Amino acid sequence: MARRILVTSALPYANGPIHLGHLVEYIQTDIWARFQRLRGNECYYVCADDAHGTPIMLKAREQGVEPEQLIERMAEHHRQDFADFLIGFDCYHSTHSAENQHYAELIYRRLEDGGYIERHTIEQLYDPSEGIFLPDRYIKGTCPRCGAAEQYGDSCEACSATYTPAELVGPVSVISGERPVTRQSEHYFFRLRDFEAMLRDWAHGGHLQPEVANKLDEWFEAGLRDWDISRDAPYFGFRIPGTEAKYFYVWLDAPIGYMASFRRLADERGLEFDAFWGAEAAGQSELYHFIGKDIAYFHTLFWPAMLHGAGFRTPDAVFCHGFMTVNGQKMSKSRGTFITARTYLEHLDAESLRYYIAAKLGPGVEDIDLSFDDFVQRVNADVVGKLVNIASRCAGFITKRFEGRLAPRLSAPELFREFTAQSERIAELYEGRDYARAVRELMDLADRANQYIDAEKPWELAKDPERAAAVQEICTVGLNLFRVLIVYIKPIMPQLAADAEAFLNIPDQEWGDAQAPLLDHPIHRFKPLKTRIDPQQVEAVVEASKETLGGDTQGEHPMPEQTGGRLAEDPIDPQIAIDDFAKLDLRVAEIRHAETVEGADKLLRLELDLGGETRQVFAGIRQAYAPEALIGRRVACLANLKPRKMRFGVSEGMVLATGSGGEALWLLSPDDGAEPGMRIR
Repeated sequence: MARRILVTSALPYANGPIHLGHLVEYIQTDIWARFQRLRGNECYYVCADDAHGTPIMLKAREQGVEPEQLIERMAEHHRQDFADFLIGFDCYHSTHSAENQHYAELIYRRLEDGGYIERHTIEQLYDPSEGIFLPDRYIKGTCPRCGAAEQYGDSCEACSATYTPAELVGPVSVISGERPVTRQSEHYFFRLRDFEAMLRDWAHGGHLQPEVANKLDEWFEAGLRDWDISRDAPYFGFRIPGTEAKYFYVWLDAPIGYMASFRRLADERGLEFDAFWGAEAAGQSELYHFIGKDIAYFHTLFWPAMLHGAGFRTPDAVFCHGFMTVNGQKMSKSRGTFITARTYLEHLDAESLRYYIAAKLGPGVEDIDLSFDDFVQRVNADVVGKLVNIASRCAGFITKRFEGRLAPRLSAPELFREFTAQSERIAELYEGRDYARAVRELMDLADRANQYIDAEKPWELAKDPERAAAVQEICTVGLNLFRVLIVYIKPIMPQLAADAEAFLNIPDQEWGDAQAPLLDHPIHRFKPLKTRIDPQQVEAVVEASKETLGGDTQGEHPMPEQTGGRLAEDPIDPQIAIDDFAKLDLRVAEIRHAETVEGADKLLRLELDLGGETRQVFAGIRQAYAPEALIGRRVACLANLKPRKMRFGVSEGMVLATGSGGEALWLLSPDDGAEPGMRIR
């Protein structure tokens, strides 16, 4: 009997581009959803843009547009990126929607009616220069638990502790760089502590990976605290019913976006919403969330408690994955390893990355590494050198010598059965999200197929006209083995599978179709199904990604779920010798011209006068400075930095600035009297 399955991925935040760290999750989820459909199950995959919160409001203000315009524009980019990476959503919606507002208000009212909402006057950190209460992710300071510096106001990346912004040691506003002040405000709280018994049972009921369940035990032992679900105006989001200036915290309506997206899909296709989300739905359907491990707290405590308290079903499982590192290190702009989906697609094909990520992903929460050398080698060796090679070695003989028709019998039925016998084993690995092992077993079979062709040597037999039938039979076996492997790899590489199906002249394949061989069957002329990656393509991606040295992502990815690929600045040796410092040619420069750079949110193109010498420099200061305000300003410039070719032009130096990034950047300027071209000593 076919299963009815609803699957979701965490919602990407609507004020920044999709990058490779994000794609780990969407590729993982898409593979699983495609596999379920391939098995004949009724499976829906929904997602949405996470479109609310202070970061959206501030970025829209910075760009001089309404928040609705900003999120609509970003949604178009996100949809296109996902489509080009073959992410097969059944519905991709937005949290800024009528459906989401309906369910956010409905859940809130049910929780309020159940006595699970309280009001408390709290002290909050307020940025007086900006005139707003600061959201957690716009405050940085020292962790009150472990003492780690530069931690956000809600949780510590070093020790995973959670806390309130007021508990941070030495808090600073990320927006203005100023120390915030404390003000009082009445807030609305969800009584999470009322659900501890229910959550303990759910956490150990097979709904979580063991390591995540163990983490929840730590949180239970530390004691569950009530959750602040409100924010003060100004705020871009949904106003809490019955209030004038209180809004739902973005993390309340973000997961409700799963329900809203399915509501939209249900209305479009005539599906029964309650059969997937109602309190009794657990017996009718299955619900699964794929998320990054950094947002487990929200999805494994607040979310199931909210659903249970409001009379909806809880998830069958929440699957957490780890982060992506690149070449063994955190993603970095200055190394060119903070790579957006679009930059990647300008140089490489989507399925190569889908395959590589699948070959790395297991069922746990371990981080995975994108090693560029390994990426090139693995895709070329596995996909081109093993899998596609089977078809390319056999197809020519069939089309040139046998009018494109396969043999009427299978001369190696035991080998074919060896391949089809792995069907349920590989299916179990897909079901358990152990894609890495599935890929290994699939490629072991590809090796076996190539060994068969090597041993039979159809190219040698083809020299003897009397052995023609044997050549046809050997190549028929090879192409049937290829067809089985194409079905097995179809969830990972759907376009390759579609192209292979067209070549083999067969309809859209389902999982069980490969059990019966293709015999006495016409095929089309073979065309290359996949080409090798040139290492220079990868180098081009890295070079194009080097937008700026030392930029940060606070403005683009302020929420925890946006760290699917961790971003860090280059490590800096804390000590240098005087000789190292002497190598720096620091000079006074005057900015003669400044302009924005089309296609780069953070860059300005500057023309600098270094005392009769003009230089072009690209600087990541757009969020902090309007171009017209810089004309005539004198700044410190590193003049002997090696020119760097960017996709916007050549940058011939670096202007120096200090601050935490984004709007909190200040150019270093010399005292009055310093003339362009003067050395800084």
